[in-house]
Amino acid sequence: MAEHTIDTALGTDNLPKHVAVIMDGNGRWAKAKGKPRVFGHKAGVEAVRKTVSTASRLGIQVVTLFAFSSENWRRPEDEVSLLMELFMTVLGREVKRLHKNNIRLRIVGDTDRFSERLQKKIADAEALTADNTGLVLNVAANYGGQWDILQAAKRLVLQASEQGLTESDITEEMLASGLSTAGLPDVDLLIRTSGECRISNFMLWQAAYAELYFTDQHWPDFDEQSFVEAVAWFVNRERRFGCTGEQIHALMDK
Repeated sequence: MAEHTIDTALGTDNLPKHVAVIMDGNGRWAKAKGKPRVFGHKAGVEAVRKTVSTASRLGIQVVTLFAFSSENWRRPEDEVSLLMELFMTVLGREVKRLHKNNIRLRIVGDTDRFSERLQKKIADAEALTADNTGLVLNVAANYGGQWDILQAAKRLVLQASEQGLTESDITEEMLASGLSTAGLPDVDLLIRTSGECRISNFMLWQAAYAELYFTDQHWPDFDEQSFVEAVAWFVNRERRFGCTGEQIHALMDK
């Protein structure tokens, strides 16, 4: 009887609307296999495909992936260069697949530092998928949570100056409207792989009330079952349903 109640109560309304992921552990995964770090970054692309596909099938509204932080520029120049080339290649190859699956792609972050070639590729990819009505996929590239809040604050100062607003006129909603994720639901579930238990300047404003899920799995090993388990954990945290991974899988088959 209890199980029937759970099955009846569990639906897409109980799932997170916005899942953010810190994709950590590519380098450690590669090192454990005696391979260069870029081998891990390439392997991580398949984990991205699985995560996006699973989220889309579950009806989750938004997925935000932390692809390249503003701090990543401090890495060795060769690795940064390889990451940029990989980003270019994957963007070109994957955007048609995303478009075919009605997924809207958005690149969030300070893209001014990227090459003109990459900036054009980003603009073309966003334009191709702009009218899609399915999952919104945010790829955070050269992104930092503090940067996001700062650029929103700068926009708000400009707005206040132009409209003659006073301190008492300023609201949280006004600042939030200048964030890179404006118009999208805040993060409900933040996942970080590879055993690190920190958020590393990611979605600081948007994840203020998120459930934080940390797993020891390295990102290239993160698959459909891994994502399903994270979502089941979220449902149990939020709704106390005693939800299982099998029940989340069942939602994908409805």
